[in-house]
Amino acid sequence: MNTSISYWEQNSFFSNYDVIIVGSGIVGLSAALNLKLAQPLLNIAILDAGFLPSGASTKNAGFACFGSISEMIEELETSTEDELLEVVSMRWKGLERLLKYVGKQPIDYQLNSGYEIFRNAETNFSDLCTDKINYFNKLLNSVLPMPDIFAVNNAKISEFGFGDVRTIIQNKYEGQIDTGKMMKVFIQRVQYLGVSIFNNCNLQRIEQTDSHLNLICNQGIFQTKKVVLATNAFISNLFPDLDVKPGRGQVLITEPIKDLKIKGTFHYDKGYYYFRNIHNRILIGGGRNLDFKAEETQQMGITDHLQFQLENLLQEVILPGIKVKIEQRWSGIMAFGETLKPIITQLQPNVFCAVRCNGMGIAIGSLMGEQVANLILSS
Repeated sequence: MNTSISYWEQNSFFSNYDVIIVGSGIVGLSAALNLKLAQPLLNIAILDAGFLPSGASTKNAGFACFGSISEMIEELETSTEDELLEVVSMRWKGLERLLKYVGKQPIDYQLNSGYEIFRNAETNFSDLCTDKINYFNKLLNSVLPMPDIFAVNNAKISEFGFGDVRTIIQNKYEGQIDTGKMMKVFIQRVQYLGVSIFNNCNLQRIEQTDSHLNLICNQGIFQTKKVVLATNAFISNLFPDLDVKPGRGQVLITEPIKDLKIKGTFHYDKGYYYFRNIHNRILIGGGRNLDFKAEETQQMGITDHLQFQLENLLQEVILPGIKVKIEQRWSGIMAFGETLKPIITQLQPNVFCAVRCNGMGIAIGSLMGEQVANLILSS
């Protein structure tokens, strides 16, 4: 018997839910929004293990992107063209959904282009990617509503003040957002529709009964008819056999920089490194390819050798000759698998999941939430 929960609390806060969503990131919030819009009388709650969303939704770099040339070359090593196109289409549709749900202005959406950079020593790799531009422009145009997505724009090298860069490939359809504003607006919208959000609720196990599900959490037992697991990498704690592995993304941000020239979102080394401007600062992250095994973790944190590499890229390439202080460092937990497509399915009776964003949560998360909501509504 739980003596910390009153009769009133049990009836008003822990029981009688139609759907409980576990995970208050982009996927979970989108699922709640779509369920409420379809059936406003549904009693829905969202649980999250952290004070804020615990994975990557409030920790990411804020890229509204759908894939760079080198990323897609690598993705085609394990996927067919049709599989790649399906996922790229999902990313684009997901971005459309996100902007529809929260609006452009409230999340400071800016279409400043995306750029992939190649350093002077990467001649062969740079040539390979530039040679593939026409191929990917034609391929992606079959599923995306715009022509000539990628083009070489080396004039940007001097304009941005880069050092040790030989080639830049521009994607004029890539944007950037303020991640914090995005999540704040999203949370406010679902709460306005009547969705309850409970933080610091760590789901430990799910028990099936004849009439409902018991969600055993550190704060008590929640009762619901259906549950959606939108916990991305953390789903392996409940369903370890799913093809979902965590991938930690480490990030740092500089102090404000006077007369900062850089504007846009930037990819380097097959997207394993990424940086952007934000509030006259440079945000840079990535580098998990330096030690995949060490970064395959659910633990937040930073490592000295990886942070050193981020600072080295900052000093040698992004801001050569400019000394700046690092103001803040953090990390977020993403989820990856052997295949690109996310997992959106029913795992067992009345238990659904929408997980494995493969590092593209901003792009694909809103569509994943919509799809798992439709799965519940049709079940």
